[in-house]
Amino acid sequence: MNRVVDMERKVTKFGNSLGITMTDALKQIGLSQGDSVQIDVNQTTGEIIIKKSTKVVLPNGISEDFMDTLSNVIDEYDQTLQGLKDR
Repeated sequence: MNRVVDMERKVTKFGNSLGITMTDALKQIGLSQGDSVQIDVNQTTGEIIIKKSTKVVLPNGISEDFMDTLSNVIDEYDQTLQGLKDR
């Protein structure tokens, strides 16, 4: 099922926090209570992107900082790396 869910919600208070409900949208991407998500906030556009977390257990000796740096380098130099692969 690949459909875009267009919805408008009001921000609500949950205890000391603010939040919104969007059960149908979360179900569409396979999320349920207790799952972890990655949240990207773009202050320029006013957008919040919620993605299902794909976090994996890292092997001993590999830090999260290393993986974050590696991911950033791969993102930044993706075209260059693809060009080298295709030579």
